[in-house]
Amino acid sequence: MAMSVFRFARRTWASEDLEHIAPVPLPKMATPAVVLSSLVVIALLLFVSIGPLVWRQDPSQQWLSQISAGPSAPHSVRLIRDNGPWQPPVSEPVKSLVVHDANTEFVRLQWPQIEGVKRYRVYRASAHKAGLGLAIAETDKSYYQDQLQLSYQIYRYTIADADSGLLLLAREVRPEAAISLFEAQLQGLVPVGKSSRHAKWLEMPGHPLGTDALGRDILARLMAGGRTSLFVGVVAPLLYISFGCIFGAIAGLAGGWVDQVAMRFVDFVVALPFLLFMILFRVAFGIGPGENGIMPLIVAMLMLSWPGSARLIRGQVLALRGQAFVEAAKLAGVSTSRVILRHMLPNVLPMILVAFSFAIPQAIFTEAFLSFIGMGVSPPTTSWGALCNDGIKTLLSHPRQLLLPALFISVSVLAFNLLGDALRDATDRRAGVAKA
Repeated sequence: MAMSVFRFARRTWASEDLEHIAPVPLPKMATPAVVLSSLVVIALLLFVSIGPLVWRQDPSQQWLSQISAGPSAPHSVRLIRDNGPWQPPVSEPVKSLVVHDANTEFVRLQWPQIEGVKRYRVYRASAHKAGLGLAIAETDKSYYQDQLQLSYQIYRYTIADADSGLLLLAREVRPEAAISLFEAQLQGLVPVGKSSRHAKWLEMPGHPLGTDALGRDILARLMAGGRTSLFVGVVAPLLYISFGCIFGAIAGLAGGWVDQVAMRFVDFVVALPFLLFMILFRVAFGIGPGENGIMPLIVAMLMLSWPGSARLIRGQVLALRGQAFVEAAKLAGVSTSRVILRHMLPNVLPMILVAFSFAIPQAIFTEAFLSFIGMGVSPPTTSWGALCNDGIKTLLSHPRQLLLPALFISVSVLAFNLLGDALRDATDRRAGVAKA
């Protein structure tokens, strides 16, 4: 019985041989961890790209009346036109601690003159805390106007004899939400120069995650910081892995002394202390007026992070050069560029994708670390690492300002690492099936 044959180049192939070079199907990757991590990555991308179109707060806008405020919904506030020096009206003497007005711009207190007391000390504490709290003033008058960073909560005011420490009077006060005319004009809530026409109440935007120590909306800053962190996390690996692949491919294809010199240079770059030289390069590039510091950071990562991908691709190219299908293509007269594009690139592409997926979380973490120590992006540009740097200053009093950006860093790094693990496992299984 005659056997059918197929001719390729100068070699004769039997039909039985073709069964062993049939395309190998890619193993399924839809594990629960992969699905969850993919959804997290998509959610992060939507958060930083579509989020600012929905939540239109300016991440650099400072609300002076809402410094380190907690989460809030849109609400009405009282417009305060006069918050200058104050004296109580001349009337009958008061007999107890009286509150003439209480809002988040000022609290005006008056108490009776007590015989034998020359100076009074005023204490203020949150109502839910024990003790006298903060000594905010010492005065010889029987009245006081408190304007020290008030917020919408219940305060306990205590009047004491400044000399003997004897407690005289106490009262709880809850200031109503208010905003000064100056800040309202500064924020564009009311027109400048037309104060007589202003309403007594204004509508204030909400802050679902609160504000930071400078009164900036945390949600808007998380979106803006995420754009920077993910931009650096994707663009920097894309650049240095591309450069490393080209460098390694040239070394592997050239071979000989070119390969040896190239690999010694790779060894030299690998031997450099990564974080130390990242900081040195970052300082050397500098940041000019108006620059955000992103490009110097990416260039520094490009200069130090490419050797890993160069070694990987060089090894794969050396292994593929001796494979039968590459030799067959060369014998058939296929050009070198076509051999690279049609035969080598499809075989190294899975390795490149795996390396890229693992490089993204590494770049995100590197940018976050450098921004955390003040060597990353420069204000007003922010990133998740820069937000952590801002939040460390108020960790004890307002921990969410540090924990929220740290949570985003951790979740993004974990999600990209899980995707990288899935790609690597799929590549390993595919390679194992192909060998079998």
